[in-house]
Amino acid sequence: MSTTNPPSTTTPSDISSSPSHSGQNPGSSQPLPLPEPPKDTNAATLDVSSGQGVKLDHLGPMVVNRDGTLSRIANWTEMSDIERKNTLRILGKRNQLRINALKNDDNKD
Repeated sequence: MSTTNPPSTTTPSDISSSPSHSGQNPGSSQPLPLPEPPKDTNAATLDVSSGQGVKLDHLGPMVVNRDGTLSRIANWTEMSDIERKNTLRILGKRNQLRINALKNDDNKD
């Protein structure tokens, strides 16, 4: 027994092959523009034109990776105070070691 979809129903294969869902304007080679970001009234705005530093403590400390890239600790907001203190102590030492190693590597080249 075969079933058919009602005319108003689309299947995933219909969506992926549909021109309106392909990321292109129909009849044009230009991609569709991105939608506007949501209007969030709770979003923080930062004016960094003054040249002063901005504290983002709620994001947690910066982690210097071995390759020199920077990252943050994903679960910083869930950590207890003692965990945060220990993490800062360890990260401070490790970040300094990694920065020095990266500087030494640059001096050798």
